[in-house]
Amino acid sequence: MENTITPLSGLSWPNVQYFSTTRAGGVSQGPYHSLNLGSHVGDDPESVQQNRQRLTQLCPAEPLWLEQVHGIVAVDADQTEESTPIADAAVTTQRNRPLVVLTADCLPVVLSDEAGSVLGVAHAGWRGLAQGVLQSTITLMRQKQPQLQRLRAWIGPAISQKNFEVGAEVRHTFLQVDPSLAMYFVATGHNDKHLADLPSIARHLLINTYGEKIEVALSGECTFEQNERYYSYRHSPVTGRLATVAWLTYCPSDKGSRGE
Repeated sequence: MENTITPLSGLSWPNVQYFSTTRAGGVSQGPYHSLNLGSHVGDDPESVQQNRQRLTQLCPAEPLWLEQVHGIVAVDADQTEESTPIADAAVTTQRNRPLVVLTADCLPVVLSDEAGSVLGVAHAGWRGLAQGVLQSTITLMRQKQPQLQRLRAWIGPAISQKNFEVGAEVRHTFLQVDPSLAMYFVATGHNDKHLADLPSIARHLLINTYGEKIEVALSGECTFEQNERYYSYRHSPVTGRLATVAWLTYCPSDKGSRGE
């Protein structure tokens, strides 16, 4: 089983394939064991390349890798000429155009419309989430697909509330965005620290912004708590990165062909 990639996904979506990787299925050694897909974390570059090749075998084409900077920029994967754009999200309306983000506690978020005609994938750390990376991703989705109606969102493996202690700055930042987000912070009782529920904050922001036009599902998987299964930066600062990958399996230009 260790030599096999064991992806985690949510409910089936029309015309969309999406999943997050676990540690299993790669060749990396030491703290990066085994399917580390991050090329910037100190792992052997050859091992990372082999791991990425194994991931690509599960996809219809080479994924669009991003240089993530904890920002809010979403790139149009159908227009960019860069092999590794500087962005924290990507959007496509093309069939078999895999998008990917890397995480190790932050939120990986997959977004699509109900018909599966437009797709977005975003990396949302607490900074990007507070600044609006999910909203900027959906804005680009709407620009590419003006007829977009109801949305779906899936929030993949990420750190859970009981393991995500933050300082006053983080809580204050979110409360400036929306004071009602205070419900997702639990005081620890010392040094003005709080436990933050990042997945629920993301769900709240999406529903508060888009109301009944969006359905949000959480994976419920904690990267910190299940460190033998996932990478967690909070658990071990020297560690690998998980990938969350998604692609569309059909688009209107296919002229009725829905080949997988």
